Amino acid sequence: MIGRLLRLSLLALCLGVFSWNTPAPLIYTPGEGWSYEPVGGGKWRKTRAKDQLDVAQEAFDKKDYGTALKAARRVVRTWPFSDYAPKAQYLVGRCYEEKKQDEKAFKAYQKLIESYPKVENYNEVLDRQFVIATRFLGGQWFKLWGVVPFFPSMDKTSEMYQKVIKNGPYSPIAPQAQMSIGTAREKQENYDLAVKAYETAADRYHDRQKVASDALYKAGLAYHKQAKEAEYDQSIAGQAIATFTDFMTLYPEDARVAEAQKIIADLRTEQARGSYIIAQFYEKKKQLDGALVYYNEVLVKDPQSKYAQLARERIEAIKAKKPQQTAQR
Repeated sequence: MIGRLLRLSLLALCLGVFSWNTPAPLIYTPGEGWSYEPVGGGKWRKTRAKDQLDVAQEAFDKKDYGTALKAARRVVRTWPFSDYAPKAQYLVGRCYEEKKQDEKAFKAYQKLIESYPKVENYNEVLDRQFVIATRFLGGQWFKLWGVVPFFPSMDKTSEMYQKVIKNGPYSPIAPQAQMSIGTAREKQENYDLAVKAYETAADRYHDRQKVASDALYKAGLAYHKQAKEAEYDQSIAGQAIATFTDFMTLYPEDARVAEAQKIIADLRTEQARGSYIIAQFYEKKKQLDGALVYYNEVLVKDPQSKYAQLARERIEAIKAKKPQQTAQR
């Protein structure tokens, strides 16, 4: 009995100390969670949507983003179908941006577009989403639990750009978003997805010459990088050459045509080198017919290269050997 009274007394003392040290009461609001309110702090709550929005806007203008966020969210939660809800949801996104919580800001703008698709500043919201995604493209880290910077992610960045495109497929920002997906994929060295992103841009925006030409040229560059990664994979190098050839055919006046020609020449030289190495392998194995096939491929792929001259010499040498080999058999 005495022990029980002692425990109750200690509990009462702890509660008293906690209450004394707590600077404000802990308030739970459905949809908002727990928060501390200063004494008399409930004055930010209003009974009309317009008044509540005014509180949010005034707090935002004063850079009191915590109060602005609470007030704006209350408008959306309490009066979701009012004329003031879209502006309040927009303020939610703006508050998160100012608080450097870009993921939450992007989601708030997404909710605005999905819930209120006729919002007046639709294009501005798209632009803000694009700018947020571009910050992540530039290396900004995504946050764990929305608080702790955790990692950069080109997958999540690409998803953001995809949402921007879906939200405004015919908007001025959509082509840039599609091209940025290609950039994001290149940053993670996923050249296959980068090529697909650029080719999508070239096809979808073929009527916009600057976008289409940039997309086709960058698709060729991505193929080129992929070919290098694969030790000049013959098929990928061929795709790179074909893409650059299309680029030069469609946009012969483009300033990058000369660079595309140089890249094609380099790719053909590397293709020739690859065929020459394979031919040497067959020749060492004394499989002369196979060696001749690949030495001849060298002549076809780049007849002016140093490998072509070497291949001609080896072809003549093999032709001289073949009668001897046949006789021995």
